[in-house]
Amino acid sequence: MPASLRYLGIDPGLRATGWGVIDVAGARLTHVANGTITSNDRLSLAERLVQIEAGLVAIVEAHAPDAAAVEQAFVARDPIAALKLGQARGIALLVPSRCGIAVAEYAPNHIKKSVVGAGHAGKAQIRMMVEMLLPGCGAATEHAADALAIAICHAHSGGANARIAAALLRDAPGVKAGRA
Repeated sequence: MPASLRYLGIDPGLRATGWGVIDVAGARLTHVANGTITSNDRLSLAERLVQIEAGLVAIVEAHAPDAAAVEQAFVARDPIAALKLGQARGIALLVPSRCGIAVAEYAPNHIKKSVVGAGHAGKAQIRMMVEMLLPGCGAATEHAADALAIAICHAHSGGANARIAAALLRDAPGVKAGRA
């Protein structure tokens, strides 16, 4: 049986950042954990970003992923909302990268097509397919379901690149292994 890799999917958002962790062994996908990091909207933007960062750091420390994948931002009609989403995405990219974890980015339509088979699938279709592909995952929220979809997309689309990057990181001198 091939060695498994652990992937972290992140669906960034300022109010709610979804996360999902899966193990991948060959073509087999196994659910590990999922959840949502929420920020307190009564705090300043900077304090909310710190909440997201602390949540992602705890997830990386608890689950030791070999690779991570983040949803790319789509063009929003509201420029203020787009800027805030961009800042949350920055945290989602920064945390795993700072831990030496390779981070891939995927467009929303690519994720939907990879998981559902259609680039314009709705939230309900995504959640249903995630639950079919990861039986018993019980995605806590739609953000967590989206994050699991991102991890699944990475397993389908970026698996080879992630395996190469993980192997290079493991073999690099002075780099701590990703899993205990």
